Amino acid sequence: MKVLLIGGTGTISRAITRRLVEQGQEVFLLNRGTNNEICPDGVTFISGDINKEEEIARKLEGMTFDAVCEFIGFVPAQVERDYRLFQGKTKQYIYISSASAYQKPLGDYKITESTPLANPHWQYSRDKIACEEFLLKMYRENGFPVTIVRPSHTYCETSVPLGVHGEKGSWQVLKRMMEGKPVIIHGDGTSLWTLTHNSDFAKAYVGLIGNIHAIGESYHITSDETVTWNQVYRIIADCLGVELKACYVASDFLMSDGKYDFEGSLIGDKSNSVVFDNSKVKRAVPDFVATKRVDQGIRETVEYVLAHEECQVPDPEFDAWCDKVIAIMEKAKAELKNISIS
Repeated sequence: MKVLLIGGTGTISRAITRRLVEQGQEVFLLNRGTNNEICPDGVTFISGDINKEEEIARKLEGMTFDAVCEFIGFVPAQVERDYRLFQGKTKQYIYISSASAYQKPLGDYKITESTPLANPHWQYSRDKIACEEFLLKMYRENGFPVTIVRPSHTYCETSVPLGVHGEKGSWQVLKRMMEGKPVIIHGDGTSLWTLTHNSDFAKAYVGLIGNIHAIGESYHITSDETVTWNQVYRIIADCLGVELKACYVASDFLMSDGKYDFEGSLIGDKSNSVVFDNSKVKRAVPDFVATKRVDQGIRETVEYVLAHEECQVPDPEFDAWCDKVIAIMEKAKAELKNISIS
């Protein structure tokens, strides 16, 4: 098959690129070329900024594809552009949406593709919903061959999955653990969550490429393993060989600070207990099984981050913010102990 990936070097797409090449598919990557050194041999690069529509249209002139895979479409204008570029030029257009688009708060902890899409807490999720609505409208009215894929929390070897972190990634939280400092866990750490390694995600995603049953359909792709946030942080601490010192902070308290977008990432996503029913994607891709257990995947990631300095990006601003929030919590606890009830 002839497959075009828009992007192709991100957390999710790099594993898909690798798997397609391993299968011997003809793989094209359309991107600005800033991170292509991580790609396997056998990829054909089309250099350009997808946002420069006329330029990209010229570069793609005369080309057709079995599938076009979009990984960097975040707002409706971007998928509207893709529709103009690829209508009549691809047999399938696969759009990466987000499982955060499912309704918050959830009506049922178990999520299927029939769970309503509605997230009042996160503009990112609402934009993804709007993108889906446009693409499905184009499918219904004009036969545009769209498949929608909703990942949840998908991670790779370069970034440890966390609930609360700064804008520069996971390293500062690991650094705090290694320095014996407490780290912030949202809520009480007992809410249920699902983490999916990108290598597992790629198995199901690639199985949807060229799949006639996937046209006009939506799928989420996750592991079937469910863990609590306490388990996630304890696994990380065990990998580092340190004691976990947790400071539990309510998600709405973290949100009230306004420093980071915790209304979206927590209230609109990670503070909710979620369990995904993957029956639909397994019917479409019968051999899909997520095999990377959370403790195995996190250990591999921690070891990789510790061995690669480029993954160790300091975030002193987030570190100071953590110290501030933790000091407030400790002060509140001390004052609570001194309250006398007459």
